[in-house]
Order: sequence, then structure tokens, then C-alpha cells
Amino acid sequence: MTGADHRVQLVRDASFVLLAADGDISGTRGTTPDGLFSYDARHLSRWQLTVAGTGLSTLVPAETADDHTATCVLTPQGTRDNPPAFTVFRQQSLSAGAFTEHVRLVNNRPEPVTAHLELTVDADFADLFELRSDDRHYPKPDATREARITDGRLLFDYRRDDWHAQTTLTCHPDPDSVEAAENADLPTGRTLRWHLPLAAHGEAELHVSAQAHPHGQTPHALVARHPKHVTSEAGDDLDRACERGLADIDLLTIAAPGLDGEEVHVPAAGIPWFLTLFGRDSLLTSYFLLPFRPATAAATLSALAATQGSRYDTYSGEQPGRIVHETRHGELAHFRQVPYGRYYGAVDATPLFLVLLHAHYEATGDRTPAQRLEKHARRAVDWMLTDGGLETHGYLVYEPDPGGLVNQNWKDSEGAVCFADGTQAEGRIAVSEAQGYAYDALLRTATLAQNVWQDEAYARRLRECAAQLRDRFLADFWMPHADFPALALDGAGRQVDALASDAGHLLWSGILDADHARRVGQRLVGPDFFSGWAIRTLAAGQRPYHPLSYHRGSAWPHDNAVIALGMARYGLADELATVTEGLVTAAAHHGHRLPEVIAGYDRSATGKPVPYPHSCSPQAWAAATPLALRTARGSL
Repeated sequence: MTGADHRVQLVRDASFVLLAADGDISGTRGTTPDGLFSYDARHLSRWQLTVAGTGLSTLVPAETADDHTATCVLTPQGTRDNPPAFTVFRQQSLSAGAFTEHVRLVNNRPEPVTAHLELTVDADFADLFELRSDDRHYPKPDATREARITDGRLLFDYRRDDWHAQTTLTCHPDPDSVEAAENADLPTGRTLRWHLPLAAHGEAELHVSAQAHPHGQTPHALVARHPKHVTSEAGDDLDRACERGLADIDLLTIAAPGLDGEEVHVPAAGIPWFLTLFGRDSLLTSYFLLPFRPATAAATLSALAATQGSRYDTYSGEQPGRIVHETRHGELAHFRQVPYGRYYGAVDATPLFLVLLHAHYEATGDRTPAQRLEKHARRAVDWMLTDGGLETHGYLVYEPDPGGLVNQNWKDSEGAVCFADGTQAEGRIAVSEAQGYAYDALLRTATLAQNVWQDEAYARRLRECAAQLRDRFLADFWMPHADFPALALDGAGRQVDALASDAGHLLWSGILDADHARRVGQRLVGPDFFSGWAIRTLAAGQRPYHPLSYHRGSAWPHDNAVIALGMARYGLADELATVTEGLVTAAAHHGHRLPEVIAGYDRSATGKPVPYPHSCSPQAWAAATPLALRTARGSL
């Protein structure tokens, strides 16, 4: 892919940069905003290389040598009879918020020439939430931006009340001039100019580095220390997908504050929108990684315990004991113009926290996290029983948040929890998979209470609560006419009757008996659910089905990974083999990297998976999916 649609993404140390085919940044917004990003802010919004005021032609479009370095080859304009005087070899790299440009100019002629090179640069410091295509606008009273030369560097400075962010540029050699950009859209833009002499068939080099200085952070804080994966050329496609997945987890590993002030390193959710700690995403990613990197689970548990709810805040959804949905570090979160600084709008992160706490103990035999987090676990259980709704309503429930997320399960887009006619469920909603997570969390926490905390009475209480939940669930959620569980119960207690992949999560949690689980597992590999690549989020043929919808017909690798683990739990070997083959083959079409989501089109109609146009890649729980498939296959 070349031209305007071609994008190259570099990722490293809690930062990323998105570039065009020629290595430029033009300040786009919407689905794929380009620029240098760190801590939810765009620290470069313009980075355009020209020669004598004219754009360059792309001979070799930008491509990555590794995940944090890209190269491309450009030339000034030329003709067949008057070819370009010189060629521009452009290498760009990213590390700890520093974007570095190395330009090598090669004279193609037998006589000396001078290259008149310009680099136009700007930093708009836009918050990620400003760059989305959702028609929302956020006032920024008294905000100021300026550009100035200080200590031999070009400094872009942004201030708003107590908020302060900067981007600094250093150059070697120094530019011959620095002038205000002629483009009216660049209020603080600057054009740097060099006049570089090139000897006959000679070369010249130019180095420019932009360093992000996010609010409240230092360059050292941007560096994430993570384990290095081992790369091997040997193995089948699943092996290679696992290797690619571990490499992507490395790229997405960020530093986060844990308990008692410790610094821990956790998987961020994904790029471009989610390079931060998420509850549900980080928990499931850590669960998938448990047999391979148990330390990731311990770190995630510490980070989420450190952000566990302690008070009531309607704006953010915080409640005592509730596990956070996401954390943000940007300007809009800082000034509470968006609720996501610490946003708690998830019904499932809290039980998943308990599931991972026990799973880590089960996998490693290490009692330390379970002992250290006992009070946090008990608070999480208390939230499930009280504000979460188990004691009052019989189920974990959520109410749509008009200022945040309408749906607060993993299918959190508007309209995702719908009836078969496409109508969004309303009122206090109990989604099916969250009840399975709650059931599993209660049983697992009971085991910790008995084996680690030495509290038999508490263990007994939790087991009784789990048994009652299981009995209620089958009676209230199973749809005899469809021989399948409902997606949810709405506020009136009606079964939300769309046939959805959430049912497969019930196999993983164990809330279904063997007979019902077998019927669900077999149904999910039927032609309306299984595309040939993966299980769709919504079965085809229903009114709301759309193969390019985020949650109503697309297919998510992590969703399939949870289902695959559930299939293994119930011994559904053929069904597991079907799902594994489809996902592994899909990964092979993407360089063995699974994207966040793929379109729901049938495999028989396409030679390769059809991309979902807004998919994050790399994305943590998609990256960890091949590891979950390996675990599932090995457990049979």
C-alpha cells in the first residue's frame, strides 16, 4: 500500500508515532491521526520535509526495519531527461518519547550541488480525545502555545493553568535559518532551512531530534523495562503468532504506579487510542500470559489495586471496591472535561480482578500477591454484592452512563447490547458474560479464603452465593426456543435475545453445566457464527448484524481466545481446533500479528481476512490470543 493511505507506526517506551509513506506528519485527525504521541497528547503535529519549497517524490515508501525504526527513499522532482540531482535517504526512529530523523543526501551528479532543505515543524499538544471523529469540542480557556529558540534548541511550549507540556528540537548541523511557517494553519509552526553543499557524487547528513516532555513526566519515566522475547525462525504458524504476540506485548508494556509506591510494568491496551492501563484489557491479557509470564499478572494486580475505588463519584463511576476501567494522563482528563482520568464504567473488571488473583496463585503457587491483596479482594467482593447488584438485583448490573459508556461490558459501543430486532437494551442491564465472571470470581476467592486467608466461614459464604447465582442464571438467561443463552437481561427483566458470542465466555467461567456448555460450543462454530476466520460477535442473519460493525458482526481474536479456553474446559476438541486454525491462518495474513478486530465476512468469499477499518494494532489482548490458544490446545 502506498500513497495517502499508507501509514507506518513506530512504538516504543509508552510512545508512538504515525507517519505517512514519505515519513511526513501532516496533523490529521479522525480514525488514524498522525503525529508523535506520549501520555495521551500529540507532541508533534507537523513534520514535513521539502526541497526548495517543493514536495518530494517517494521512490520507496516508508517501511519498518523493526517496530521502532522506519526508512524511506525520496527525491526532488525530476524528468527522464533531467533526473533528480540528489536522493534523500530518510531514517526515523523512536525511543522514550524521542523521535529522531536522520537524513542522508546523496549527490547523483559528477559536479557539486547544494541541497536547499526545509523541515516544517509544529506541536499542537492536542489531547487524544480531541482527535476522535465524534464531533465533540472541548473549550480550553486561557491556554497558550508558543515557539521560541532557547539554549540552541527550538522549544514548543503549551500552558493552561497548572498544565504544562513541551516539545524540544535539537539539530545537527544547526539550521541556517528558522522562520515562522507560511501556512496559516500552523500558528506556532516553524520552518527550519539548511543549505547543504554536496561534493561531486558526495554525501551530507542531517540529524533532527524531537523530544516530548509530557505534563508531569520526565524522559526517564517514559522508559518501560520489559522482558525480551526469544525469536526463532522455526515452528509452525501458531509458534510464530506467539512470538509476534510476545513482541507486541513488549512494545505495549508501560510503567504504572503500583501498591505502596512501587513502579510496575503492565500491558497497555493498544495503539493508537489506548496506550494506557485498562482494567478489563490488562486483566485478560495478563490471564492469557499466565503460563508464560506470570510476573505480568502480579504487576497488573498491583497497579489495579492501587487504583481501586475508595469513594463515590458519579462523574467517574467510582465506587468503593470497584476496579478501574481505564486511566488517562491527558489534559482533558486532568481538567475533568472527560471522565476518563480514572474511569470506573466497567461491570466486569472487578470480578476479572478476582479471577486473575486466584489464577496467579493457582499457576505459580506463590501466596504473596493473594496475601498482600486480601483486603482489596474482599473489597472487590463487597462491591459485587452491593453496588454491583448481586444481592439487590440477583446479578451484576450496570446502568448506561450518558457522559461515559452506554454499555459497560467488553462490548462497550453504543447499540452493542441489543435485541434481535436491533433495539439497544435499556435500564439496568445484566449482561450474560459478567454473570459467568462473577460466578468464577466467587468460587476462586472462596479457594483463596480457605487456603491462603484461613477463613472457612467466608469461603463457605462465597460458595453458597456462587451456587445460587448459577441456579438463577440458567433459569433466567437460557432461551429454550433458541437453545442458547440470552445476551443480557434488560431493566424490565426481559431476555435480550440477540445471538451473540458472549455466550462462549460462559464456557470459560464454568457457569453452565456440561450439556448446555456443549450445545453452546457447537453452536458457535456453525456457519452463522463462525466466519472461517473467527467467531463473530453477533450471528449473521439477524437484523442488527453488520460485518463492519465494532461489536455487531465483526470478529475479535481475544473474544475467540476466551471461548477457546472454555471449549478446552469442556473437552470440545473439534470446536477448539476449528477456532484455532481460523485464527492462526488469519494471523499469518497479517505477518503473524492478530489485529484487535477483523470484519465478519465469510472466509469463502475472501482470499484473506477483511480488515476492520478502525482496528488498533498492536493491541494487547489480541497479541496475547495465540498464547491462550496454545494453552487451550495443551490442556486437552
